[in-house]
Amino acid sequence: MSSLLDVDNLRIRRGGVQVLDLHRFSVAAEEKVAVVGPNGAGKSSLLMGIACLLRRESGTITFNGEPVTERDETAYRRKIAMVFQEPLLFDTTVIDNVAEGLRIRGTGRCEARDIARDSLELFKVGHLSNRSAHKLSGGEAQRVSLARAFAVRPELLLMDEPFSSLDLPTRIALAEDLGRILHESGTAAIIATHDRIEAFHVVERLVVMDGGKIVQEGTPAEVMAEPANTFVAAFRRTTGTLCNTGKENIRV
Repeated sequence: MSSLLDVDNLRIRRGGVQVLDLHRFSVAAEEKVAVVGPNGAGKSSLLMGIACLLRRESGTITFNGEPVTERDETAYRRKIAMVFQEPLLFDTTVIDNVAEGLRIRGTGRCEARDIARDSLELFKVGHLSNRSAHKLSGGEAQRVSLARAFAVRPELLLMDEPFSSLDLPTRIALAEDLGRILHESGTAAIIATHDRIEAFHVVERLVVMDGGKIVQEGTPAEVMAEPANTFVAAFRRTTGTLCNTGKENIRV
């Protein structure tokens, strides 16, 4: 499978403190990757660095074989989409929220609303099209946020703790739907999470971070069965839920 994203020697400081020191990180076309680790591990900094929302101290980002420079950032950002922990919806209708990214990209109003409607149906919230976005439940709002991201047909979807504010049944249902949609659409994705229950519904590769560095990566089965060090082993034992990856059951 060809490489979509390559990150090399990426270092980022926030408030004078180095929060990311990454030798190499890559995502193949259509690949789904989970970045896991405790709070402060560098997961959000990695995603925001990839999205060019944080200034790099050093390092390179290559997308589809082309280096991303400051001059190219706007064009690059239009090929990706990012979903945050909080939905950050505008104070307007649901369908207008989902269509906004398309209009910014120059899509006509009627076409944008048609695409937005299809994206809402994909996430099972088409019936909410004309509701105020500020009158949604937490689960509904995050489904709308994901629909907005998918509406622009990104080549790469970045998700930063997208389910952490939701209750467990809502998280699992949304993770299952998201996993299905990602695989059916062939969209590459990176999800940052401290909860492996969510990750296993979505991804094929697990990347464990600690202190701004990658300490292990591999399939979920590999990482869970053969932790690289005591940190990964301890992190693995933080929950005893049995998760189904679609291929095998793994105790995490």
